[in-house]
Amino acid sequence: MKRITTIFTAIAVSVAALFTTSCVQDLDVTPIDPNIQTPEDVLNSIEAYQQLLAKCYGGLSVSASEGPDSSPDIDGIDGGYGQYMRALFHLQELSTDEASTCWNDQTIKSLHGLSWTTSDVFVTAMFSRIYYQIGLCNEFIRRGQAASDFQGEEMDYMIAQARALRALSYYHAIDLFGNVPFATEENSVGATGPDQILRYDLYEWLVNEITGENNFRDALKPAASTEYGRTSQEFATMLLAKLYLNAEVFTADDPQGRPVISAWAECAAESKKIVDAYTLPAEYQWNFSADNNLCPEIIFAVQSDGTNIQTYGSTNFVIKGSIVSGNPTWQAALGTNDGWGGLVVTPQFLDLFDEAADQRFLFTDGAEFGEQAHTREILDNANFANGWCQMKFTNLKHDGSPADNSTSSYPDTDYPIFRAADAYLMLAEAQLRNGGIQSDGLDAYNAVRTRAGLNAVSSVDLDDIIDERGRELYWENMRRQDLVRFGLLTSSEYVWDWKGGSYEGNSVDDRYNLYPIPTTEINSNSKLEQNPGY
Repeated sequence: MKRITTIFTAIAVSVAALFTTSCVQDLDVTPIDPNIQTPEDVLNSIEAYQQLLAKCYGGLSVSASEGPDSSPDIDGIDGGYGQYMRALFHLQELSTDEASTCWNDQTIKSLHGLSWTTSDVFVTAMFSRIYYQIGLCNEFIRRGQAASDFQGEEMDYMIAQARALRALSYYHAIDLFGNVPFATEENSVGATGPDQILRYDLYEWLVNEITGENNFRDALKPAASTEYGRTSQEFATMLLAKLYLNAEVFTADDPQGRPVISAWAECAAESKKIVDAYTLPAEYQWNFSADNNLCPEIIFAVQSDGTNIQTYGSTNFVIKGSIVSGNPTWQAALGTNDGWGGLVVTPQFLDLFDEAADQRFLFTDGAEFGEQAHTREILDNANFANGWCQMKFTNLKHDGSPADNSTSSYPDTDYPIFRAADAYLMLAEAQLRNGGIQSDGLDAYNAVRTRAGLNAVSSVDLDDIIDERGRELYWENMRRQDLVRFGLLTSSEYVWDWKGGSYEGNSVDDRYNLYPIPTTEINSNSKLEQNPGY
């Protein structure tokens, strides 16, 4: 948040302008206008490459090079909706019990109803944002490797960071879309789109990127010596653990008939590295406060800054989206000066909590702020007063004092991507699925519970795991993935208000365990095949 300054100079803008929203097209076009600067003109120092790398990081935080919504990086949706973390929230949270919206913008209701189509604008926005990021990282890696005048330890370290960021976006691609377009810095760049990689093969490629002979994990620095906001060796370890956690999902139904990969032992081993390296601070909400850049639990977060990194997505979206407009008391309780009134949680999700004991029960019906109390049920999904609102993310420091940029309309709160408590629960789940939970796995599970004010337990089953993950990690863009892994996203075993488009909730076709490749991509690249059922 406060460390990496996102500088949108001619270097970043020139390179970014060479990308289209449809993956990688022709990056080597020489402009006819002699006044237009090419990357070769501006990438003339190690500092220039540092600023280009800042754009790779900045692509997770902001959606435009000029202000929060002007000249957005991707076409087809405004810069607010198209911001990376907001687009990720749409697909990972609105499709679950953890979040619903009363807004009627374009096709947004189809996300919670699990009824999207191949032309859904929000699905397309996430797909485009992922591949914009991958394209930026590929370009940095390709040009960094070819920069003969600037080779050395610093360049190697920057290339490793770009590879790590690329792997993060490919991880989102494999999770959300399955078989996807695939390009690296080694691909020849031309007029045709990239080949499609099978989900199974992308899983193996990602694992090899982190564990293989020329892996990027070893080229990164340990978190203890890494500048805040940069990828670290622990970032790579956490990403690897997440791949192993979902290996059975990512390698199932392979068109080539290869056996499903189970990697529970490997997941436990990588998760244990994080558990051993990170303790959980006593204050749960520190992870989601304006000074969470100082929270020792966070492994990697997408940065926000009320002055320097302004966006209508990320934590600005989840904070203001949870507050009614025109209520300064409610707004002040979350350290902001506005409310958009659109995001709520389902009653089925609230029912997972011991409301009196669990310190993570950070929700309100609005009555404490003078509003007519929201109903717990979402009888009318077009009415913000139907459904309770989160108060987990806040633009106040964890001690309740104002943010450093408290007069700004934009929060200082960073959006966690990876934090230690997730690894604690992953260790317990992986052991449980691999023959039985062990003492260190149970201790890790109980550390999460007792931090929240709950009693330790002596035994755990998979139902406990999925519920605890919900209570601990809600609105951190993991719920859809977890429900898919547990077989609950599309089935009738677990339903919530408006799942499947009905108030009572109902099962949906299993094709909704994956999002479709957007129609625009299918039409522009003959090498792509649509996901089954679409």
